[in-house]
Formats: sequence, C-alpha cells, structure tokens
Amino acid sequence: MRKVYVVTHPEATHHVDRVVGGWFDSELTAAGTRAAAAIGVALRARIPEDADVRMYSSDLLRTAQTAEAVGEALGVTPILDARLREKSYGEAGGRPQEWLDRRFVPPPAVGERLRHDEGIAGAETKMSLAQRIYAAMGEILDDPREHQVIVTHGGAMTFVIAAWIGMPIESAGYVAFRAASGSITVLTEDDFFHNREVSSLGDTRHLEAVPAN
Repeated sequence: MRKVYVVTHPEATHHVDRVVGGWFDSELTAAGTRAAAAIGVALRARIPEDADVRMYSSDLLRTAQTAEAVGEALGVTPILDARLREKSYGEAGGRPQEWLDRRFVPPPAVGERLRHDEGIAGAETKMSLAQRIYAAMGEILDDPREHQVIVTHGGAMTFVIAAWIGMPIESAGYVAFRAASGSITVLTEDDFFHNREVSSLGDTRHLEAVPAN
C-alpha cells in the first residue's frame, strides 16, 4: 500500500504578525520549530525504520525549515520544489492581512472561478496554482516508493489532494480541503484496486504536547 503524508507547515512569523503569507518568505516561529520537530517524531512512529522514503517540500523558508526537521527524524534529505509553494498574492505578500481584505474580490458563486481576477496586482489565479501543483504531483506520483512525504502550505494542500484523487483541474473551481497549520494528512492507495483515498485529514494530535511558548 502506498502512503503519502502531506504536512502543512506549522506556525510562521506571518501568522503572528498578521501579514499575508503566499510567497512572502516568512520563517517558523519558536513554537513552529518545536511543532516541526513533533511532526518528525509523529512520522517516524508511522513510517517503518527500514522504509525507502522520499520527501518533497515547497522551497519557501517556512516549509524548507519544516522539511529539514522532518528529514532529520526520518534520515531523509528533502527535495525542494517551487511548484509546491502557496498561492502568490502578488503585491499583497507581506502586507497586513487587513490590506488584502479591503481589496480582495471574491470569486463568483457561479461562473468562472479558477481564472477569476481577485483584484490584486501580480497575484496568481487559482488555475495557475492548480496547474503547477498538479504538475509537481504528476512527477511525485510517478515515483513508485511506498512512503512519501510532501511538505506544503494550507492553501496549496487542497490541490495536492485534488491531484491525488484524480480530479480534473477544470472541475476544481469549488474544491477546498481545510487543515490547521502543522497538520498531517494521510493519503493511501491500495495495491489491488489502486483506489486512492484520503485516510485522514488535518490530524494535529501530535501537537497536543507541544508548548505554545
């Protein structure tokens, strides 16, 4: 059985500073660093010691730091891939969240949602985000290893899962999978039918013993 563990990076400075993340290259806070270590411990407990593991990560600092901590626990060097980045919010990146909120144009309830212009200069559309993550996932899933780890972001995770279940990009305009920062989502594929499932979504039990300060 193939298992893919999708990790959302834990607390980063843009969370506590209440600024827009996206491609803004924030780093893990002290609490986030402790949470990343806890994620590594949790995955080490789930993945057999003798398993051949490959790990992929967004190349942004907060995810690379998370992947480094997880990789240390697993004895694996992460492969950094810019295609696994969070959605770019263009000129909003690094600005106060309220700045974006005042200018953001939400997608229509019906009609074109993937290519919708959110009103922020330089921002990616959902289609652009989906296309690059689907491309990365195509290469990741070509790898036959039974255990893989993907370290990414909360928003990007939706399209990691959508690609996993084979959802066509053009059908992904409404899809959303929600998970807290520092969570682990487990995707599995059986060896007989090769059905793919989301076995658990956004598990954060490993963070319960991590001190906040």
